[in-house]
Amino acid sequence: MRRLIGHTALLTMLASTTAAQDNGPSYTVFGTPGLLEMPTAESAAPNEIAVTLAYSATGGYRTSFTYQLTDRLSGSFRYGVFDQYGQPTTANPDPENFETFDRSFDVQYRLTNESGYIPAIAVGMRDFLGTGRYSSEYIVASKSIGSDLVVTAGLGWGRMGQKNSFANPLGVVTDYFDDRPVYQDREFSDDPTVGLGGQLSTNQWFRGDAALFFGAEYQYSEKLGFKAEYSSINYPEEVFNPAVDYASPLNFGLSYRYKPGIELGASYMYGTEIGLRGTFILNPTERATASGLDPAPAPVRVRTADQRAAATWDRARQPEAAVRKGLGDLLAIEGIELVGLEITDRTARLRYENTRYRSEAQAMGRAARMMTQVIPPSVQTFIMEPVQAGLPLSQVRLPRDQIESLENTVGASAAIYNAASFGQAGVAAGLESLPDPDPRFRWGVGPYLALTVFDGSGPLNADVGLEAMAEYQVSRNLIVSGRVQQTALGERDALNFFDNENGYVNVRSDQAYYGLSGDPVLTSLYGAYYTRVTPEIYGRVTAGYLEKMYGGVSTELLWAPVASRLALGAEVDYVMLRDQDMGFGFAKYDTLANDERVEDGDYSTVTGHLSAYYDIGRGYQAQVDVGRYLAGDYGATFALDREYENGWKIGGYFTLTDMSSEDFGEGSFDKGIRITIPYDYFLGTPTRNTTSTVLQSLARDGGAKLQVNGRLYETVRSGQLSDLTDTWGRFWR
Repeated sequence: MRRLIGHTALLTMLASTTAAQDNGPSYTVFGTPGLLEMPTAESAAPNEIAVTLAYSATGGYRTSFTYQLTDRLSGSFRYGVFDQYGQPTTANPDPENFETFDRSFDVQYRLTNESGYIPAIAVGMRDFLGTGRYSSEYIVASKSIGSDLVVTAGLGWGRMGQKNSFANPLGVVTDYFDDRPVYQDREFSDDPTVGLGGQLSTNQWFRGDAALFFGAEYQYSEKLGFKAEYSSINYPEEVFNPAVDYASPLNFGLSYRYKPGIELGASYMYGTEIGLRGTFILNPTERATASGLDPAPAPVRVRTADQRAAATWDRARQPEAAVRKGLGDLLAIEGIELVGLEITDRTARLRYENTRYRSEAQAMGRAARMMTQVIPPSVQTFIMEPVQAGLPLSQVRLPRDQIESLENTVGASAAIYNAASFGQAGVAAGLESLPDPDPRFRWGVGPYLALTVFDGSGPLNADVGLEAMAEYQVSRNLIVSGRVQQTALGERDALNFFDNENGYVNVRSDQAYYGLSGDPVLTSLYGAYYTRVTPEIYGRVTAGYLEKMYGGVSTELLWAPVASRLALGAEVDYVMLRDQDMGFGFAKYDTLANDERVEDGDYSTVTGHLSAYYDIGRGYQAQVDVGRYLAGDYGATFALDREYENGWKIGGYFTLTDMSSEDFGEGSFDKGIRITIPYDYFLGTPTRNTTSTVLQSLARDGGAKLQVNGRLYETVRSGQLSDLTDTWGRFWR
């Protein structure tokens, strides 16, 4: 689920990392590997994440997120706040500059690796999916001279093709490249050269005049480096251009690696001003803490030859009740709850719930070790059935003799995997199930920090205070949960709530204006029930105040065969928009009907999707959702995530619906980057807790989805064959 501390937690974790890293390339004020403004052909280490915060007096603020997707390919998302030149009119021929918020995306691909006489060469695009204020394409080459000096030269188009430009050399191929058409992605745009983002200006790419840029970086010491560049970016005093105090294309600066993972920078830019930069670098494949801080597992108890030869279980000597009690006590040491147990002379079927380990394979290995301690010696096969939210996820059959013989051998993980068999969890019949736990009440109180980024009113809205959480487990399948928050900021100014003129209610764009009264607010209060309809089909019903903006009923079915990479789901929700005060009431709204305004209605809607989930392999997971969104628009969401073996997950998504780009507004369509970070990555001790954040280019109403905790795919997939396979190396941990 989306954690309240998401965005801030990410930056804090990046800043606090102590993982050993090579220095790698330094970063620009645009947050990409490079010099000061200009890129180089260098690439960060695969999977590296860099968050850059940069500031200069007229260049404004920039926050950038860069991810090295592969060895050669990187992508960046950027949010800037700066002044731009105003639009002169007859009444106001000399307008003042005004502040603007700017979002943009970059991509770079390294074509060649550096070798003895050949430089690294890369091609890239800056601001190719944004407003176009910095829209550029470039090809760049970088070459090391010795171990301390890297020189760079490149050719740029667009914004990078302005300073001392010349005719496009690609014009010798075809005159198509001679001229660069003006960029306008809105019919109602006031400026024909700057759009409102979200449209690919493909008809501009690598067209029009070009310009050269070059520079060098000298690494004076392991920590300190110096940079100088000739920038081909110009800042003419034209309408809607960034209002930069520009006097020179020469920029100078330094970079300082304060500690591994933290790079600080200072620069003298444009011949007029000082700039500052901080870049926080982390690679999710490397640990920030020592691994293996979790307690060592219990040793496997190996049977004697006589015990292995036993054909039957001596029930008088080992009563079943005593076996069950002993196993339950041992599992509890590992944070594993015994749900049910079936024992015959030759097999023992254990159904259990893992409450501690992120990897079900690790929990399974720990449970199997405990079974060797107390399960009668005649039993030859352990049948393991992990459970989450009362749902049996899968069945894994393990030969007991292999567990005994492989514990301390080389290649034990692969060997026990090859000896195991996987399938659907069995039926409850035959299991001696433990009764549902007595209604267990858990609660906690602590501080919270809630951030809303890019909501249209500004780059960031923050709230801080105390949060109380309570959970009541009625049964393994039924949980009642709630959260209440009390802000420390008191009453704040509210927005004029519903102000759309296009027939759509503000179903998501006003989220930053909820809970501003200063009184306690009910963040959520709902009951969630889970069931297994058939061995391959799971169901969920969640009802109540589902999230900060909506209350109602959410229903879901998921078809997820254990051995299939494909899962299919269907969700239907009936929800009502909650009051801004986040109490028990629901909102009134104004909207349009037949061109007339209808007032004082409760906004309710039916939303839902058909979903397909596919495990591509190598940690990549694809998801497609097709259906109806909160504003009544129809369309599809496409997502691709990569999950690392240590639990990190990084991905992106975009949504296209029948809401026009004009109705959607700035950004054209919903898109973003999502990150999930497991706590055990930083703690070094086992826990299933995670923190998540979503970086959206802009929070708008088109493509808006309901936020529901505990959706089925994320609940059950940890026990699917593909996930067990990916994390099976932790079986003996």
